[in-house]
Amino acid sequence: MYTEWASRQAGAVVWTNTPSGTGTRSVLPDGCMDLLWNEGRLLVAGPDTRAYVTPGAPSSWAGVRFYPGTAPTLLGVPAHELRDRRVALSDLRPASEVRRLTAQVNAAADPASGLEEVALRWAWAAEPPDPLLRRLVTALDAGRPVAATADELGVGARQLHRRSLTAFGYGPKTLARVLRLQRALALARAGVPFAQTATRSGFADQAHLARDVRELAGMPLSRLLARSG
Repeated sequence: MYTEWASRQAGAVVWTNTPSGTGTRSVLPDGCMDLLWNEGRLLVAGPDTRAYVTPGAPSSWAGVRFYPGTAPTLLGVPAHELRDRRVALSDLRPASEVRRLTAQVNAAADPASGLEEVALRWAWAAEPPDPLLRRLVTALDAGRPVAATADELGVGARQLHRRSLTAFGYGPKTLARVLRLQRALALARAGVPFAQTATRSGFADQAHLARDVRELAGMPLSRLLARSG
């Protein structure tokens, strides 16, 4: 069973997942990065450009999902280095620190609350997030074109692409595509007909929606909704 709730860290989400059965679970692109706990280990999920299928037998997970663009500052690593990857936290931070953090999370009342405490301490010690990045995410999530958004932010296309690679792991056009997918899924899951979902979320038509869902999620929209239902 998957459960999530708002974190005390601005924009972040805390979640737990205890899957039942033996089927695989696909994690869809959402523009975010996560600090993860799995069976006593700490990991980091990089930004996805396609559905990520969790390998191995089903097991318990907990995580903190950071607002798009904020995790690289906390981790001290550019997002593009972690694109489409899941890595041990010990690959990114000193081993002694990771051992201490792992012990703290495992000793917490529950792994999710332990992870949130780690994220809050990291955020307290880090530089404030770049406000331009949040404005970029807000604009693209509202369906604004990338070129128009760059003009409104007063940033050249090349500079915006470089900053996006560091913050999100890919360029602004890919970020816009991922955010559009998430808007469409929210509408479809709420029961909005697929044709209206396509129009309201910014796709050219229903066929365009179907192609993007297949490419990013790895399955048709109807099947994806049935799996998540």
